[in-house]
Amino acid sequence: MDRMECVSSLSEMPRKEASVHQPIAPIPIRPWMLNGLSERLMVSHYENDYGIAVRTLNAVRDEISGLDLAAAPGYRVRALKHEEHAAMSSVALHELYFGNLGGDGKLTNSMTVALAEQFGSVDAWRGEFIAAARSLRGGSGWVLLSYSRRDRRLYNQIGSDHTHALVDALPILALDMYEHAYHMDFGANATAYIDAFMRNVDWKVVGERFAEAAGTAAPSTEAEEAPAPRSIKELSADFDAAAITRLNLPSLSVEELAAEIAQRERVQVLDARPRHYFSRNVDMMKGAFWRDPARVEEWSKELSPDAPVFVYCAYGFHMGCSVAAALCERGFDAKYLRGGLSAWYAAGGARALARAD
Repeated sequence: MDRMECVSSLSEMPRKEASVHQPIAPIPIRPWMLNGLSERLMVSHYENDYGIAVRTLNAVRDEISGLDLAAAPGYRVRALKHEEHAAMSSVALHELYFGNLGGDGKLTNSMTVALAEQFGSVDAWRGEFIAAARSLRGGSGWVLLSYSRRDRRLYNQIGSDHTHALVDALPILALDMYEHAYHMDFGANATAYIDAFMRNVDWKVVGERFAEAAGTAAPSTEAEEAPAPRSIKELSADFDAAAITRLNLPSLSVEELAAEIAQRERVQVLDARPRHYFSRNVDMMKGAFWRDPARVEEWSKELSPDAPVFVYCAYGFHMGCSVAAALCERGFDAKYLRGGLSAWYAAGGARALARAD
């Protein structure tokens, strides 16, 4: 393939029409900015464990949709429905887990009041939650702060696997205590991991989940909202996914990218990770080509104006958006990939050795 030849095929992601597929959710946090939890740990957890959960769920649903349920033996139906339940719960819990990270660990006013009312004090809640987490050292499971709609109150609970949760309750804070969540950084020192987790909780997100679960209005005394950029030129690493979404830039999901590649004769898939980031990574999307995002003016003249350009960065934050917007300004049909390369890998997308043409 010529270095500028449009990509015609990447990873095959077969889908059955009768099966409801779970899409990959882009990682909601900036994994390089956490306090005491490494980018390498977060990305591995997201791409491998969360990604496997999504892919397993979709494979199980495909198998169920292909069964003749009237003729299938009961044990087969039972096993598949059990696996579907476990995979659905794993997907949901992982999305909750990543979503409640990225903060500074400081409680908001509304959650301070709620925890004190329902546990006697914040210290009492924290002591019970941490004790539950420490009890899983050497084992596995989840520790959840959940709101019971039946009792209209909060409880700390342990889920010994993905399917153990309170009935008619919504988790508002999720802590993954499976070893894959911490072993890369902490080895067997689960206590240090728990402490690091608590330093990174985004209590604004937890408060919003609590308000939604309890059916109350969202608190108005929370921390300041993420900045809202007025234009693409203001984007930087300080902006989160929600702020980027408000710009309404042309974008597509990893599933939509796979479909575009399968259906079109010619597409251009552009790796726009910064040079310093690209140079220290060993792989890239199969069939893509890398260009320095700081030199768009130079290399954009090499692109074909007759085929769409799909731009990805590492996680789908400001870099991929900025390059896609710059190409749109130059008249190209360009979109950025939501979730970036990490979401592609989580979905099982093909990869190749990285090379700068």
